[in-house]
Amino acid sequence: MMVVGIAVSLCLIASAFMYTQWQERIVMAQNEQSMRKLTGSVIEGLRSVMLAGSADMARAYADQLKTLPEVTDFRILRVTGEEAFHDNTTIHEVNRRRGEETFAPRDTEARIDVLAKDSELLRNALAASEPTFFYRDEDVGKMLTFLAPIQNQGGCYKCHGKAQAVRGVLMLSTSLAGAELELVRIRHNALLVLGLALMASVLLTGYTMGRSVVGPIEIMVSEMARVADGDLEHQIPVATQDEFGRMAASFNRMTAEVNAICSGLRQEQDKLKTIIFGAGEGIVATDSEGAIVLVNPAAERLLGKTAMEIVRGGFSNLTGDPVTLLQWLEEEDKSISNTCEMGGRWLQVYIETIYTVDGHVVGSACLLRDITEAKRLEDELRRLSTSDALTGIFNRRYLDATLLKEFERVKRTDGPLSVILFDVDHFKKFNDTYGHDQGDRVLQAVAATFRDALRKYDSACRYGGEEFVGILPDTRATDAYQVAERLRKAVSATTVNGLQVNISLGVATFPDLAVHSAAELLEAADTALYRSKANGRNCTTLATHHAEPSPS
Repeated sequence: MMVVGIAVSLCLIASAFMYTQWQERIVMAQNEQSMRKLTGSVIEGLRSVMLAGSADMARAYADQLKTLPEVTDFRILRVTGEEAFHDNTTIHEVNRRRGEETFAPRDTEARIDVLAKDSELLRNALAASEPTFFYRDEDVGKMLTFLAPIQNQGGCYKCHGKAQAVRGVLMLSTSLAGAELELVRIRHNALLVLGLALMASVLLTGYTMGRSVVGPIEIMVSEMARVADGDLEHQIPVATQDEFGRMAASFNRMTAEVNAICSGLRQEQDKLKTIIFGAGEGIVATDSEGAIVLVNPAAERLLGKTAMEIVRGGFSNLTGDPVTLLQWLEEEDKSISNTCEMGGRWLQVYIETIYTVDGHVVGSACLLRDITEAKRLEDELRRLSTSDALTGIFNRRYLDATLLKEFERVKRTDGPLSVILFDVDHFKKFNDTYGHDQGDRVLQAVAATFRDALRKYDSACRYGGEEFVGILPDTRATDAYQVAERLRKAVSATTVNGLQVNISLGVATFPDLAVHSAAELLEAADTALYRSKANGRNCTTLATHHAEPSPS
């Protein structure tokens, strides 16, 4: 189209030389047609500059046109009549639309009003689809001015949007002085020079853009994509020292730093994995949504589940008791551990939810430690501390503590509490006649019979020497008496290495007796015991207020 336009212009201008000077109107018509073509070419050139992303060259382009002898005045106007490219209004608008600083703002700004906003000439130019023109007289002579609308087309939408159909007006003025003699020649030369300049500009711009901008950008994009795919050790070749070269160098530095950081993180991650997966304690962790993201082998072993089973079961089901685990999780004092039994193991559980500084949940973590052996040793120590070494039943320490606790309880509840106190008749004879070993065997046999004669919630205790005490919670005097008699008969029916063994018993019950302490209750049973001995041994006496013996 450009070639056709130039050819038509040349034909029109050549024809003008064939006419005489009195064909001024025809010459002027040709002049107007040539100027119209020039205006269209300028618009196309300006559009090419703008679409190529070189908007900062537009003002220079306009200033360059003003230097042509055929052009007296050349301006690019906004729809408001102001001259463009003298302030930062359009630059700010484009940068905001693109979301980045594509164009740098000007250091200095100026407002130049060329046509009034309500000018009829401006309104006609904006409404027309083709350039309009008008003549005006100036001090330097008659002037021909063209006003051509700059249409907002598809290539402009990226920077200027679609809201305005016309982006502005191109205003081009030329002097008509000497047109009678030199009009055709001047127009011909102007069109020829302008046509060649536009062609050269378009061709040179296209070649330069392809070689210096598009090509390097495609290379940069390809190299960056390779790094984005995970090849952090890749470096973009730096072939030039221009903006693209500096960009490539900066990208290489950034990639090297990212690679170093990632390598450090991988090393720390490997260390952490070694610690976590090599730890003897079970570790289970969740993400911020509560989904389990970490299960180490120790946790699988301690919980007796595979990692997949633990993940599917959820964090709250780690110990099989979701309610208790959630209560542990909500406890404020996280320094106190909790314990639970799972699959024959005793586990010590530390559990906590981790928060960021601003209060957002990072996740929860649970530490599991196998304390089965420690628990066994603790239970064994507890048993040894409360058991009699010879007989295996409870010792004096347990007796004192339990009797006091039960007595205080029944005082609050008004329930009954009975005590059976007995000793082995003529025990000294066993030691003196058959030796202490035989005496120990007698005590062991009596203790075993004693333990079997009581209920599971009664307490069989060794009081000291050959004396024993039974604590019977919530037992009335008559029931306690029956238990004592059953015990007496069971012992009498037992022989130890062929030796007959008998016992004497005393029974005391609260609140039947007006006692005020556990010690007084035990003292009443002791008194009843000695009444049994006074009555001939191998019998049971029930303590009363008047200390009268019960039937035996």
